[in-house]
Amino acid sequence: MPARFKDLALDANDHQALADWWCAALGYERRHRLPDEEIPAHWPVPIHDPGGLGPLIWVNPVPEPKTVKNRMHLDVRGDTEELLALGATLLRGRDDEIEWDVLADPEGNEFCVFPPEPPPVIRPSVR
Repeated sequence: MPARFKDLALDANDHQALADWWCAALGYERRHRLPDEEIPAHWPVPIHDPGGLGPLIWVNPVPEPKTVKNRMHLDVRGDTEELLALGATLLRGRDDEIEWDVLADPEGNEFCVFPPEPPPVIRPSVR
């Protein structure tokens, strides 16, 4: 095995604002360092799932705007309407060919939204 998955990274012109947007969208939080450690505002922003289930995402500052379709993207489970209300843009809705919505975050990074997983069925135990 020559490589092993570590983290995800998203590029952004306004990486601070996009980190906040993804935190709101995913329920993530900024990963803070030691209380006395000052982090320069121009450094990448790490965000993480406080429940420990999702991957660490680095939101990296870049000078250029997004110009073409992503070759890699995030897939999430969630509510498309809520994500649109947060500022996402609908690029393609579910149709006869796909069972998910394709959205873009406020900086144009595409991601796919699948319906939330149904709650598990709890069956009474039989004795």
